[in-house]
Formats: sequence, C-alpha cells, structure tokens
Amino acid sequence: MAAALEDPRGAIGFKDPGSNLDEEEEDDTAAVLLSVLVQRGQLGLCFYESGDSSLHYMVDSPDDYELHLLSRVIQEVRPHVILTSAKQERCLTQYLQQLGSDPHYKPEVVTYPYVDFGLEVGKQRLLSTHLPFLPACISERDKMSYLSSCITFDSPLMLRAVGALLKCLDRRRVGVELEDSTVGVPILQFHAYTLKEVVYIDRDTYSVLQIFKSDLHPSVYKLQSGEKEGLSLYGILNRCRSKFGSKLLRQWFLRPTRDLAVLYRRQEVIRFFTSPRNSDVLNTLQASIRNIRNIPGVLRRMTLSSTKVSDWQTLYKTVYSAVCIRDSMRHLPQSIQLFREISEKLSEDLHYIAALINKVVDFDASLEENRFTVKPNVDPSIDDKKRRMMGLSDFLTDVARRELEHLDSRISSCCVIYLPLIGFLLSVPRLPSMVEKEDFEMEGLEFMVCLCGRKGVTKDMETAVMTQLQSAVLERSSSLYQVLDILAELDCLMAMSSASQEYSYSSPKLARHRTIAITQGRHPLLELCSPVFVANSYQSSESEGRIKVITGPNSSGKSIFLKQVGLIVFMALIGSDVPAKEAEVGLVDGIFTRMQSRESVSVGLSTFMIDLNQMALALNSSTGSSLVLIDEFGKGTNTVDGLSLLAASVSFWLKKPPVDVPHVLLATNFHSLMQLGLLPTTGMLSFLTLETAVDRDELVFLYQLKEGICQSSYAANIAALAGLPTCLVHRAMEASEHYRTGKPIKRIDKASSDEQAKRCQSVVQKFLSLDLEDKDVDLQSFMKDELLPSAGELLNRS
Repeated sequence: MAAALEDPRGAIGFKDPGSNLDEEEEDDTAAVLLSVLVQRGQLGLCFYESGDSSLHYMVDSPDDYELHLLSRVIQEVRPHVILTSAKQERCLTQYLQQLGSDPHYKPEVVTYPYVDFGLEVGKQRLLSTHLPFLPACISERDKMSYLSSCITFDSPLMLRAVGALLKCLDRRRVGVELEDSTVGVPILQFHAYTLKEVVYIDRDTYSVLQIFKSDLHPSVYKLQSGEKEGLSLYGILNRCRSKFGSKLLRQWFLRPTRDLAVLYRRQEVIRFFTSPRNSDVLNTLQASIRNIRNIPGVLRRMTLSSTKVSDWQTLYKTVYSAVCIRDSMRHLPQSIQLFREISEKLSEDLHYIAALINKVVDFDASLEENRFTVKPNVDPSIDDKKRRMMGLSDFLTDVARRELEHLDSRISSCCVIYLPLIGFLLSVPRLPSMVEKEDFEMEGLEFMVCLCGRKGVTKDMETAVMTQLQSAVLERSSSLYQVLDILAELDCLMAMSSASQEYSYSSPKLARHRTIAITQGRHPLLELCSPVFVANSYQSSESEGRIKVITGPNSSGKSIFLKQVGLIVFMALIGSDVPAKEAEVGLVDGIFTRMQSRESVSVGLSTFMIDLNQMALALNSSTGSSLVLIDEFGKGTNTVDGLSLLAASVSFWLKKPPVDVPHVLLATNFHSLMQLGLLPTTGMLSFLTLETAVDRDELVFLYQLKEGICQSSYAANIAALAGLPTCLVHRAMEASEHYRTGKPIKRIDKASSDEQAKRCQSVVQKFLSLDLEDKDVDLQSFMKDELLPSAGELLNRS
C-alpha cells in the first residue's frame, strides 16, 4: 500500500518501457536490501527495492524466540542484503547463522555499529534523504509533515532500522553508482508492508476500537512493574488457561488474516465447543490445559544442569496432562483438523517421558529433602546405600549414647555423624565458655571444626541418575515443543468458544467477495456496560451503498455504530464468532480509521495535521477490499475548510471505478454536506441517521439506524441535558436562529433595559431644557457628553 505521490519518472529521467526484454533486464538487476532489529520480543524492519526506488516499512510487531515472523518476511521478500546491528540479541544471531547454512539461499549479512541504529539518527537521515518529488527549497518542518503522512513514526525499532538502511544505501550508492557523488540514492515511494493474507491495521485503529487497553495494575506492589488488560476486546475474549495460550491469542489479534484455510480451521473448532452438548468436554480440556506450563524454561535449565525439584514436577504435570488431552482428542471427531493433528502429532514420546519421570523421581522425598531423590527399585546400588544409611542411624545413636557417658558433665547432648569422605564425627553443642581454641580441647577427643549447622550426605549416585534422566528428556525435546505449539492453539480456540457461549455470539460466513452484511449487530464492549443495547444492521454490497454518510445529534450513537462494524469485521478476521444475529463478511485487506484526535510531541505536528495524516493514509492506501471508518473529519479547522475537505475526500472515492471503492462509514455533523448538494448522486452513496424523538423540550435517543438525513443537530437540547444554564441555552438558540435566517444578532452584554430607559429619559429632559436660541448653548458639547459620544466625534471630524 503506497502513499500517493506524483509520478516522478520524467523528473529524474526514467526510461519508458520499450520492450519486455528491457523490463526483464531491469528486474534481474534490481536489488533488495533489508534492515532488521529485534529487541525484547519485538521485530522492526524495512527494505529498499532498487528496481522502483521504493522503501517498504513494517510497523513493530511481536515475534517469538525462533523469529517465525522474520522468517516469513524473508521468504516473501528474498533480500540480497540483510543489515543488522553488531549488538544484537542471541536469537537473531542464531537465525542468521542458520540462514547462512542454507545452500539454496545465502544473502549477504552486513552489521553496522549500534550507534548507526539510533532513533534520532534515523529520523534525521529520513529528513535528509533524497526525495526527488519534493521541491528542493522545502523546509524541514514541511518535509516532516509530508513524511509523517507516508510513514508511521510510532514504531521506534522500524525507524531505527530505516536510519541504518539509508546509511547503507548511501555507502553502496545503490542505483546511482555512475552518478555524481552529490546525487543521493532516491526514494520515490513509501509502502506500508504486511505479509500476504495479513490484514493491515495501524496503532490508531487498535486504540480507537479498544482492541487492546492497558491499565495500571490495582496492586500497589505492581504499580511500577506492570500493567493489566482493561476493558478491551482482547480482555473479554482471553479466557485462555495458560500463559502461552494468551500470548498466541495476542499474536492472532496483532495479525488478523485473510487466509480462508486458517479461518475455517479456527471456526470449525469454535463451532464444536460452542455446542451445548460438548460443554463437559470443553471444561475437562480446559482443566487439563491449566497444567501445561513453561516447557522451554525447564528444558533450558536442563541443558545448564540447574534443574530444580519444582521443574521435575512441572514437566511431569505438563507431559501427563498433554497425554490426557491427546487421549481425549482421539475420542472426538477426527474430521476436525486440529483434533486430528493433536491425536497424531502428540507422539508416544510423551507417554514415555511421563512414565519415566513417574518411575524414577520420588516427589514426596524430593520435596521433603529439597533435592532430587530417586524412587526405590530404580538402581540396586542406590537402594543398598539407603538401607545401609537407614541402619547406620540406629548404630550411631548407640555410639552417641555411650560417648555421652564419658564427656564433660556440662555437655547435655551429642550426636555422631557419618561423613563418607571424612569418617565418624562426634558433634556436641558449643558452650558459652568455648571462646579460644584451648577451650575446645577434651580428653580423648581431637577438635576438628566449629560449624553453625550439620552437613548432610551428598548423593552423587542420585545425581548421576538425574543426569541420565535429563538426557533422555532432552533427546525427545522436539516432541515437547510440539505440545506448546499445538495446545496453545487449542487453548485460544476454547477461550473464544467460552466467550461466544457467554455473550451469545454467532459464527460469521466468510468468503472472498466484497460484501459485508451484518444483521442486528452489537458492540461487544458497550453491551457489557449498558443494561439495554439497541442492535443495528449494516449492508455494503459489491456495487451499492459502499459509502454511507451517517448524521444524527451528538450522543445519538454514531461513533458507537462505526466502532461496532469495525470490531465485528475484526473479530471475523481472527476466526472468532461475532456479536450479531447473522453476519457475512467479505475478506477485507485493511481497516483504516480517522476517529480519535491525538497529539504527537515526537513528530511535532498539530492535532489537525495528525487528523489529516490519518485521512491521507485511508485515501492513499485503501483498496476496494478495505474498511474505512471516519468520524467527524474536518472539525479541527474552520467550518468552510473542514466541510470542503470532507466533501472532496468522499468525492475522491466516488470518482473511482466501483471495484476500487472501499467500504466507507462516515459520521458527520456537517449537514451542509447534503443540504448544499456537495456530493454526487450515485448508488454507491447512501445516507443514514439515528432516530431521535423530542418530547416537549426533552430529546429522547432511540439509537435506531434508518435511512435518511438528520435535519437538526439538536445542540441546544443536548446542552440542556449536559446541565448548561437555561438562560445560556435560550440565548444560544436565539443567536443560532437569527444567524440561519439572516437577522441581526443584538448584543445583550450592555446595561439592562430599565437602566437604559432611565438614561434615555434623563437625556430627553436635559435636551428639552436647552434654549437653542441662546448663543451660549454649546449643542456640540451636549451631544458629545450626554447623547452620542460617537456622534460628537463625527461632528468634530466635519
């Protein structure tokens, strides 16, 4: 999806394609350079294609430790050069090493110093880059304003990667090798990059639709450390019983898909678990999923030989529960793809590991002694050692009793300890008088050491058994990793099934057409907060009603309806059921919004400029398969300019061929848009309004969508509902009525009518008392002082 730029080919001497051969030669010589950064589970990247001098950027996205997302990007882009920081995370180092060992694809890997990936450095390089389509005299501020409409500044990792990439392009002189050194590498287009079949959604859209919402943790002990999920779509759908399930569900939310195979796979599982007759199976599986824990952490500690007793408990519970889930799945319909995969992919290795741990590890003794302890009948030599140690206890007790008879009378107790490497050791309590070395001497005994506690026996043989057990588990680690991947998916789908049952959702129909039809749709968040919610329908077909203009008073529900449609479409694109009686959703490729005004200190743009950037993204990047939600665009400037921009934006879409017109929902209070006939008459455009009723002076919201245009904004009624003083509201209505009818609006910020009448009467009496025939009477002074000061000034000028 590209930002709209003027065609710069004539400006820099592009050749017109003369033949297919020329085009093929250009494609063969085109290079792709990719810059990537990975930091704390987040991936930021961009790449440059020399064939069309375009810069592609991807917003910062979460990725796992194996960098599956980066791998998908590289498979699609196939860069010739991969640029990254010399200071990088271990997972990226390992990934690039594996990439270099592939005999079929070996890109050049280049590392730059960490300072070249600085955030401010990246912004400055972007500002100073060669953009041939911009005037040479453009100011830095204006250039920043333009760039902010082409590339997002809310992804710091991506911006850092852009800065390093631009430096690499300048060093290598990509595409301008034969030009003068003053000619920079040109960038002719900016593209927002998404993986194939992944729906484009920017951060503003995630925020305004309240898909995620972070709140401060209510616990005073966690105020500094973390956040919790507030009222959000993710919050109400996340019924996952495991942390890795919640993590995968968040990734699904961040990467909604148009892949029908993936969506159908999810839908068939949700459809099975939402059936009331399968509720017992759902509860049983969710209880087992709760025992699936962090296997990678346990395996990592095993490789470092730092396994704890709790790790063995965790591993045993996890593997045992996974086996139980697999066995349960084998009794469920194997026609469902996920059930069949769990039945087949969770191999007998899991049963072997569970049986082996259960046979070897004595959990009760391990917890009591806080160390790894082996069960009886595992190793005969260990059993023999334990029997001897158990008999040794009684023997040592008898020795201690006899020794106590020969000790100093001040010694009230003693014990005999056997240490394998030392021998027998008599232990007595330390007396207060024992300070110097000589005080510890006793007849017949040799003083060895003064200890605060007693030393136990190190069980080297049990440690050796634990090492063998660790090796057996690590040999089958691939089976354990499969458990996490496939059961995380099951956990997510069962979570969405639980939410669907509780909130009475329905399964949407998905297809590759361009129609969206929602019957009695509901807002998934607002319906939880409101005792009564009025459902509304939405219909956008292939060739009619693609653009809908919604009018209505403030607080009538326009914004809620826009968000409702956006959320229902989003939920369908992650495979979830939706809050509607019925829904048919054609697969959209992006959801664009201009709904919530915000400030940006980092970019230094005004609120209205950021609103324009959001609108520019929707205008430039939306396609005939996109959903665009616009709320009150144009309010940030004067009425005429705002109305003009809004009308021009809608007309821009209407002038396109029907196949290129996106689904547009536009809410506005600019009634002049319709009254002045600023929009063309076409079947692609329809008008909707939300019903209201006026009972005397009281405005009643019905929240029911219908065809038509709202004739009044009812601003005065809403102001009264908000609690503004009655006199203020009446005066506002009076001024508004006079303005509409062209009558003069009289000021009321002067003296009251009574005071004005008294003053006029006084002036008249003074005037009548004047003798106009008297030459000494100064009529000019009288008018200046008493009657009309402004008239006196006019007389002076004359």
